Parts: sequence; structure tokens; C-alpha cells
Amino acid sequence: MKSFYNAEKISENVWWVGAVDWSVRNFHGYLTGRGTTYNAFLIIDEKVTLIDTVKKGFFAEMMERISSVIDPRKIDYIISNHAEPDHSGCLAEAIAAIQPERVIASAMGAKTLKAYYGIDVEIAKDPVSIGCGSLSFVETRMLHWPDSMVCFYDRDGVLFSQDAFGQHLAGSKLWADEYDPSLLEYEMSKYYANIINAQSAKVLTVLDALIALNLDIKVVAPDHGPLFRKDFDKIFAAYRRYAEQKPCARAVVVFCTMWHATEELARAFADGVRYAGVEVELIDLAVSERSAVMTAVAASGLAAFGAPTMNNQVFPAMADVLTYIRGLKPQNKIGFAFGSCGWSGEGAKQITAELEAMKFDLPIPFIQSKYKPTEEELKNIFDAGYTLAEKLKQSL
Repeated sequence: MKSFYNAEKISENVWWVGAVDWSVRNFHGYLTGRGTTYNAFLIIDEKVTLIDTVKKGFFAEMMERISSVIDPRKIDYIISNHAEPDHSGCLAEAIAAIQPERVIASAMGAKTLKAYYGIDVEIAKDPVSIGCGSLSFVETRMLHWPDSMVCFYDRDGVLFSQDAFGQHLAGSKLWADEYDPSLLEYEMSKYYANIINAQSAKVLTVLDALIALNLDIKVVAPDHGPLFRKDFDKIFAAYRRYAEQKPCARAVVVFCTMWHATEELARAFADGVRYAGVEVELIDLAVSERSAVMTAVAASGLAAFGAPTMNNQVFPAMADVLTYIRGLKPQNKIGFAFGSCGWSGEGAKQITAELEAMKFDLPIPFIQSKYKPTEEELKNIFDAGYTLAEKLKQSL
């Protein structure tokens, strides 16, 4: 009987045998509105090799795709580039079904797989010959787990880049150039901002290391989203741009509100930014979530945060977002805090403390109104938006 799930050829000797998850909408706190893929790859060489597996629940789909090319029991080696369960969730099942000669991971990958699944694996030693071609490995520790690594198949020029250059994007098309470029840019920047941003210094080091190897790359094959068969300089340049986090002429105003007082302040601040000629986005936390906020913050040189005070604390939605953003370590940002209160007024002070902890530049003290903003307070916060936008333009 013909399989419903077929492998797709990506080079002379390499096949995509992954799974498409159309339904997933939450990826450890990151909302995935377009689903995702769990990419696995099959190399047909003298030693048939499987690169990564898929998330638990998608084992049958992966095995059917493999079976459309070769009997899975003919797989000799399995390479685990990353032990996070979206890539290794089916590894134990695959080992049991395939009985490979070798299972290979990084040194930290071996420890992680042992802890997760009780699996003993071999530590990668560069290079691993698989016949006419060989696999070489570059450890990418903390991009974004300690076990992470990438590998390169020299015969076909395929860089299996693991989470790097990926996007949470389910689709029926395999190649990045078959999608709208603006969609790809957004999803790749969102992925970077929410998964990798905290390790930007390491990204620059790894990019330099990969470039120094002078690899003859024909395909870049990440573990999520579509694959790349051209424009490699553009995707490397995009990652360098994300990692450098240089200021850009864009602002975001993030707010939550109970009785619209903070919203009035947010709109006045945003209008001041707009009047200065800087693009600005207003994000209401009542209808947006943290991964969209972080994506906007990463793409902005100026970020303002406003919230009311509730029970002597900043409003919980803002506390959640600031905690999330702080962990991702955005750099080179001009910041501003504002809010409203009825009596105690801790909200804007706590936002200021969080922005200071993130080393945002805060040229103007926070503005906070009681109950309802006065005309003078609205003018002051409009002026603050204008002044900070002008400061941003001068820093570019």
C-alpha cells in the first residue's frame, strides 16, 4: 500500500523525512500561530544516516516517510543534533525500531539524552565517514541548549543547522524561496527574538566559525520550517543583524489598562513618537501575547512600557511580559516607563526597575497619573515620546 507520507528529496543523496504540525499554537510560552515542522533528514550513503527525529506523537509519520525511500531497518547511524523533545521525542522509539549501529550526539547531548530517556550514545568526533561523504560537527553550546550542535554533509553540501535559521511555520512547501519573503523574515526574526536572542554574543562567534570553515554549502536545513537552497549570504547576514542588536528607527509602546487611563497615556506617547517621524507600534496586552511583544521589542530601538498599579504591584500582564523579556536580554534599547494609579503608585516604579535591570537607557523619568490623565500629563508624555524619538534618530 502506498504511504500517505512521502519523503522529499532535497539533494542528490539527502531526503526530508520530517513531520508537519499544523495545530500546535504554544511552544513553551511562544505562540506559534502558523504551526511548525519537525524536520528530520535521511542520508543515503554507504552508511545510511538519519539526522534527528521528531516530536513524540509524530513517529509514525516520520517512519512512513523513511519507508517511502528505504527500509528503516537499513539505517546504520542516527545523529542527534539537539536533545530537546521536539527533536528527540521519538529517538527511543526510533532506536528500538531501527537498531542502528551507532547513535551520535555532542558530549552534552549524550548527558541530556541519558537524563531524558536513559539512552547511552556515542560522542561526536569530527569527522564521521559514512561512505562517499562524511559528516563534520560544530558544537553550538547554548544555541539554544548546552547540547546543541550542527553538522555538515560534504558530499552534497548540506548544512544541518539544527534550530539556527529556523521558523515556526507549517506549510505544504519545502523551500524557503517558495514562500512570501516578508512572511519568512517575520517568522525567522520572531524565532530568533524568542528562542536565541539571549545568546546573541555566541551567535556572532558561531557565525564567524562557520564562515571560517569555508564550507561549500548547497542547502541549509534547519530543524523547523522551510529549507534554504539559495541566498545563504542573506540568511547569515540576517542572523548577524539580529545578534548585533544595533538600534533601529522604530518604536514600540506596550501597555495594559484597566479603566483606559494607561491607554490614554500610551496613545499620547505613541503620537509624540509619530510626530517626530519615527515608525511606532502600539501593543495592548489585552489582545497580544509575550512572544509578539518580544519580536517587536527586538526590532525596535525605543521601547516604552506602561501599566496600572493593582494591589500595590504592577499589573500582572506587564509583570509577565517584563519577566519574559528580561530573560531574553535585549540590548541597545532606549526605554521609558509610564502608568496610572489610584493611590499607592508602584506600577511605573517597578517597570522602571525592570528596565534598569535590563540596562535600557532611560533618559526621562517615568510619568504616572492618578485616576485619569490631566491635559498637562498628556502633553508631558507626548513631549516625552517626541524627545525620545529624536534621541533615537540621533543615535543611528
